[in-house]
Amino acid sequence: MTPNFFAELTRTPQPLNLGRGAVLLFGEVLADRFPDRTVLGGAPFNVARHLKAFGQQPILITRVGNDELRDEILRVMNEAGMETLGVQCNNSYPTGQVNVHIEDGAHRFEILPMQAYDFIHPGVARMAALSVEPVLVYFGTLAQRHDISRRALKGLLRSTSAVRFLDINLRSPWYDQPGLERSLKQAAIVKLNDAELVELTAMFGLQGGDDLACIRDLMARFDLEQVMVTCGEKGAWHVGREGSRIVVGVAEPVDILVDTVGAGDGFAAVCILGALLGWQIEGTLRRANAFASALCGIRGAIPKDVGFYQKFTEEWGI
Repeated sequence: MTPNFFAELTRTPQPLNLGRGAVLLFGEVLADRFPDRTVLGGAPFNVARHLKAFGQQPILITRVGNDELRDEILRVMNEAGMETLGVQCNNSYPTGQVNVHIEDGAHRFEILPMQAYDFIHPGVARMAALSVEPVLVYFGTLAQRHDISRRALKGLLRSTSAVRFLDINLRSPWYDQPGLERSLKQAAIVKLNDAELVELTAMFGLQGGDDLACIRDLMARFDLEQVMVTCGEKGAWHVGREGSRIVVGVAEPVDILVDTVGAGDGFAAVCILGALLGWQIEGTLRRANAFASALCGIRGAIPKDVGFYQKFTEEWGI
């Protein structure tokens, strides 16, 4: 039997079954503008929305503009029962937007610069963290492209001893080696996909003859506790601090593949859920795969119908 998910963490005094404590999610909330429609997105927002649907207590720390898109985001969050205390407002910059281009069945993201989430106020973010005493902090790489939001994340992480979960989302041209080094040094748990592993291997000159050896090198260099690698239709794998690998195949494919936007965010959300509820690692990965696969059957990252989650909550007994 595999151990409980994150059970071997050494950086938290109570690593087993974190319970239903608050999860802080730092970063972008934005509108993904497809050719035919606009949907709300941003990895931290997507993960927070899924966690709320699964009965958890996510607190999103982000910044939006003083515009109609802000009103839409707050409306959606309120309707979902999500806490909005971490949502800041900026009169100088617009709520984040991304133009999604579909080319040969794949997606190309045109991420606009100088958006409100680039200017998350450090003091306000830290106050939000202090007010909720989180058990886990989720953060990514995109929202660190501007110095102000980088300082906000740094202050937030200094204010808590919560488990730190880094979700690597490499979106060109908004990342570089110093930024990734900084993020990895702050993390205990890392999630990335197989393409991002190739990128990190080249960037850091990771040593070894295969992917597992490269992950072990990455973990040793940055003192990481856990790493998860998603491989799309091939499934996912996990490496713990002792260096062993757990591999799971992908769930049955959806009947109609609509798009893969947000599948990785759904995977991350279920992994966090597994940490909160003390699930076994292999079972967590299988459930994360199943949920991510189901998301590929809808447009965008978030289902409009909350009934989408019912199948999973019933199967998982939550």
